Amino acid sequence: MMHQSRTPRKFPVFVFPQSITFYLDDQSTHKQVLTLYNPYEFPVKFKVLSTAPNKYKVVDPEGTIKSRCCVDIVVRHNALVSANCNVIDKFRIQMEEYPTKQVIGRRDVEAKLLAATGELGRGTPDPDMFQQLPNNEDKQQKSYSLAAQTRTMDRGTNYVALIAGIICIVGLLLPTEGERNHRLPEYFYLSVNLKLILSFVLGMVTIIILRL
Repeated sequence: MMHQSRTPRKFPVFVFPQSITFYLDDQSTHKQVLTLYNPYEFPVKFKVLSTAPNKYKVVDPEGTIKSRCCVDIVVRHNALVSANCNVIDKFRIQMEEYPTKQVIGRRDVEAKLLAATGELGRGTPDPDMFQQLPNNEDKQQKSYSLAAQTRTMDRGTNYVALIAGIICIVGLLLPTEGERNHRLPEYFYLSVNLKLILSFVLGMVTIIILRL
């Protein structure tokens, strides 16, 4: 009997934000944060690669994210010179199955350095030239559970995110397919997959609101 190798599972990778911008004349932007979110029921390993590893310092470019938790990755620009302005670099967030290290998904995040607000980046690096970032001892990576995190919203409320959150909560409160304890029409019963998507969207909305 011929042995059939197992096809690796593929999962979407969730990163916020989708791109990061550094400004040469604004020191407060020289350090950015990427949030990696694991909405799944199992832990995953992550690895951060870059097309320009010599230009950036990433705190803990490798690690593990627990189930339904987030990890903050601190990214510092180490080559703040005008010659590097208006060039688009890329970070690749690679997710691996734990503990086998089998790659199960990846997501690219653009990064650019601009001299002033309003400029547009130019130039796209070779998408196959991602390299390993050096691991460093500065332990500023932060892992936390969304359910336990609380922050003060000091810049107002994003009403679109708030409405989306309310819709997700309502959807999660509806019965799941297979349940027959509610006297509701059939279209009120949601699938497990749909509820998983609503759960993830609610988590991302929570991150957006808490960052305001």
